[in-house]
Amino acid sequence: MHNPIRQLAQLHGIADSYLDFRGRPKEVSVESQVAILAAMGVKADDDRAAEDAIHRYETQRWTGFVPPVAVFSEGKPMSVPIAAPVDLAARKVDWNVTLESGEPRSGTAPLSKLTTIEEASIDERSYRRLSVPLPSLPLGYHTASFALDTGLQGTLRVVVTPEQCFEAPAIAEGKRLWGIAVQLYSLRADDNWGVGDFRDLRRLIRLSAPLGCSIIGLNPLHALMPANPAHISPYSPSNRQFLNVLYISVEDVPDFAECEPAGRRVAEKAFQDLLQELRATRNVDYVRVAAAKFEILSLLYASFRERHLAQNTLRAQAFRQFQEIQGAPLRLHAIYDALDGHLRLQGPQYWGWPSWPEEYREPTSSAVERFARERVEDVEYFEYLQWLAAEQLATAQSTAREVGMAVGLYGDIAVGANPAGSETWSNRHLYLQGASVGAPPDALALKGQDWGIPPQDPTELRNQQYQPFIGLVRNMMRYVAALRFDHVMTLYRLWWVPRGLLSKDGTYVHYPLSDLIAILALESQRHHCIVIGEDLGTVPEAMTEAMEHYRAYHYKVLMFEQLPDGTFKRPDAYVKHAMAVVTTHDLPTLRGWWEGSDITLRAQLELYPTDELRQQAHDARVRDRVSLLRALVEAGLWHWRDGDPLPPYSAALSRAVHAFIGLSSANIALVQIEDLIGMTDPVNVPGTDTEHANWQRKVSASLADIFSSADTKDILAAMDTARKGVNPNG
Repeated sequence: MHNPIRQLAQLHGIADSYLDFRGRPKEVSVESQVAILAAMGVKADDDRAAEDAIHRYETQRWTGFVPPVAVFSEGKPMSVPIAAPVDLAARKVDWNVTLESGEPRSGTAPLSKLTTIEEASIDERSYRRLSVPLPSLPLGYHTASFALDTGLQGTLRVVVTPEQCFEAPAIAEGKRLWGIAVQLYSLRADDNWGVGDFRDLRRLIRLSAPLGCSIIGLNPLHALMPANPAHISPYSPSNRQFLNVLYISVEDVPDFAECEPAGRRVAEKAFQDLLQELRATRNVDYVRVAAAKFEILSLLYASFRERHLAQNTLRAQAFRQFQEIQGAPLRLHAIYDALDGHLRLQGPQYWGWPSWPEEYREPTSSAVERFARERVEDVEYFEYLQWLAAEQLATAQSTAREVGMAVGLYGDIAVGANPAGSETWSNRHLYLQGASVGAPPDALALKGQDWGIPPQDPTELRNQQYQPFIGLVRNMMRYVAALRFDHVMTLYRLWWVPRGLLSKDGTYVHYPLSDLIAILALESQRHHCIVIGEDLGTVPEAMTEAMEHYRAYHYKVLMFEQLPDGTFKRPDAYVKHAMAVVTTHDLPTLRGWWEGSDITLRAQLELYPTDELRQQAHDARVRDRVSLLRALVEAGLWHWRDGDPLPPYSAALSRAVHAFIGLSSANIALVQIEDLIGMTDPVNVPGTDTEHANWQRKVSASLADIFSSADTKDILAAMDTARKGVNPNG
């Protein structure tokens, strides 16, 4: 039976069914689809409204002469579809392509010789969609224009992409690499200001490289909100294209040595006492850390203006070049930070752009432009901070290469951006406020998840020629040599939760996977950056096939690498083109998992609907521990027999487990820094207060103490030996 609402939803990529985490089909209600269509700005309250919306959709599809963007693989046939009204009686189409290099290409094609893709009649006007072949074009972003001899014309972006993502030369030569994953904010040191920073990152690189470490994995370093330092989640950033300026090592800024007021203030006993307090806390005190850093950074900016900008020094020219390269996105982000700071001073009623006076909610408004003109230095200050952060992060990557790391920094891109932040404000048409991104019910979150992140409109993303995606990937790849996409399935589909409904009442909305992953491969090759996709949970076959075609790395977590009978996969059964880890930021530490701390916490938070389910989780963990021990024994890494008591957690057990993934076929293996020191924290339950606590928690020892520990040296030596294909137990 024809259902116009279902048909309309399908046109907009909204799923009417899906497979749950148990592999069972689930049908999506019409009500959920109507709510998601409403979030997209499409009215479909009843069949009549849906029929009207379908007509508008088809009208736009046919009256658009050319698509906004076309993506092709290098060396494959390239042709662009054009929609020609039949009554124009056009005879030919002229095309011009301006390559990225500026070189022109052009040609003419008679319409009678072109292949017809489809035909339609809209409002009694007939159209024919024709395929216009283009010659082979080089890799890159090109501009193409098409014009009928009757005058109808249009312009689009043409993207030509490689067949594969970049691979590190060391891996291509057959080496298997290992690295250490850290939450940068959590690092302790005797000289930081209470939060791990880019100096600590360089220190970690220099401490780990001599041990054979090739990669340092990082949490998302995205920009948060300087005016609201209590907002701390790296997975709910203000803007993913820019950096969290709290990671700036203030005393490493060149302007610090030149700025006498800053030097005097930092040298004061009261300030030094404050820094000692901030270093000693169990958790990062973001509010006081931010106050201390911004007090001095504002002095450094004033000095920079006087000593460099006013005299147009080489350092000033480097800053101006940074502003030019980053362009409008940087300026909008800086304006947002300045506006946000200005308005928050007026009271708690202002907590982000949705709460701002109407005149400031649109970034192109005259009020915003006036604010930016009147507060030039306020805006430029935040551009300056971004420049400092970018310089220090780039220096860290350079340090990694200087000390011989085969890869260096491994960055992380969050799924989305905060609904009240700079990224959503800067592109109001792309982000939809009537829905949020989350996940359907699964084994880890039986009620589903709602992450409070507004989704991108896939149609608008395409209309913007994928520039927001390109800009995000390009800016991240400037600073790192490997890049992980949190929840990589976002390239294919996202779970949308309509506002006012529960997470379980959402559904998937699809995105142009083939275009996005091809563009990702292009940026990967250009920046010599490995791509890793966090493909945990329910992964559609199309996503897996795309990752394998483009040679994007899979993400394999030991705790999930089990056969249907619960047996842990042998090391040689791991996928080669993958990164293997024991655990992740969303899971308990190895010790926490072994001791069941996460199960205890979930019970305390009443996340198990019944005591029976809690007991089932406990019993399953006991079986998993036994299964893991058997796997370690089989691999020659542990001595234990069925029936023996389970051993308590120990550094020796951690060594064996990490050697296990070290022996795996995966090209890359990572150790979490918390597992080097046997931390039970962080135990993270997504969507609860524990997640917020995690973004505050510091590791329990300083970097110097961690790397001087015999246990650390033993664990990493075992990993290094295993990566060479040798069992560290002989």
